[in-house]
Amino acid sequence: MPQLTTPEGRRITYDLTPGAAPAVVFLGGFRSDMEGTKAVDLRDWAIGAGRAFLRFDYSGHGVSEGRFEDGCIGDWFEDARAALGLIDGPAVLVGSSMGGWIALLLARALPEKVAALVGIAAAPDFTEDLMWDGFDADQRAAVMAGAWPMPSPYGEPTPITRRLIEDGRDRLVLRDPLPLPMPVRLLQGTADAEVPVAVALRLLDHADAPDIRLTLVKGADHRFSSEECLALIRRTVADVAG
Repeated sequence: MPQLTTPEGRRITYDLTPGAAPAVVFLGGFRSDMEGTKAVDLRDWAIGAGRAFLRFDYSGHGVSEGRFEDGCIGDWFEDARAALGLIDGPAVLVGSSMGGWIALLLARALPEKVAALVGIAAAPDFTEDLMWDGFDADQRAAVMAGAWPMPSPYGEPTPITRRLIEDGRDRLVLRDPLPLPMPVRLLQGTADAEVPVAVALRLLDHADAPDIRLTLVKGADHRFSSEECLALIRRTVADVAG
């Protein structure tokens, strides 16, 4: 797969499928990659629909260069911003979990490049609200000393670094006005153990968006990858892409 060198000097791997505009851009989650179920399913849909589609790995993720533990939200936002440069015109951003936060940062910084935004279990501000706020004193001390290996239900522990937490505080989107002039669709499972429904409700209430809708799927978990959930993602993206 081709690689792109970002203005910051990081090399990220991407897969761009040509097709009709607006292009659909998939933004993956924390420690996820572009070979995940949702990314591949949406790529296959885009090919069948003749829709341009872009997926990529942030630095330190998947097959892109760099170490995961060296990265932070700001780095991955910059990677996504550079990847958007591969697309002509506005794009439909589809952000999964952390990718939802990245999509909101892009929409705030470059609204002219965002035709619509779809969040799947979007996790804005998760480093502060879902991590730091839940850490005990010993865990916080370990983070501030460099890193704490947070247990993960998906495999090896995840190194939570001081840089990740401190940079995240500079990227928060739920504390200040968040204008989203484009169509916004939020998809959220009620059985999501990683990102509670309360996060989606808070984003729905907080965003200054004239066209924003939240769809709750009873029993769906954070992966949001059942056939029913994948079909809902495809229908939602097709609807906002026009």
